[in-house]
Amino acid sequence: MVIEEMFDVEYFKDKRLQVSIFMSPANVHQNRNPVAGEVVYNQYHKGKYLVAWDPKSSTDNERHSVVIKNERGEVLVKQIAGALAKRIINYLEVGQQVGQSDEMGFIKFGSRVDVLLPVDTRINVNLNQMVKGGVSVLGQWS
Repeated sequence: MVIEEMFDVEYFKDKRLQVSIFMSPANVHQNRNPVAGEVVYNQYHKGKYLVAWDPKSSTDNERHSVVIKNERGEVLVKQIAGALAKRIINYLEVGQQVGQSDEMGFIKFGSRVDVLLPVDTRINVNLNQMVKGGVSVLGQWS
């Protein structure tokens, strides 16, 4: 849905590359860890229920943010509620070791996931491409 450089105000306080994935009510809404590592940040945010494709949904909607850290860096993942989604489930805890593509949680009905990657990430997906959790490689960085 979105692939762009942005300034993260929640955790990193610097520029990141944002990859946003929209999930319609017809999609499976199971969310998976984009990388293996240690959960170093886990925060639930109350918010609105704007449609998930609205750019403001990343900051204004109800969401659950998680940062996973490994030897290559840190990745922030936001599970974002949409206009129909009223429930976000997240299974992770700070200090937990997680595997890449292990289940992170799910969002009930239409929703969005934002993945904030280092700015030097080589993106492997295109806008409007259908991606599959645990299968599609969003990007690579050193």
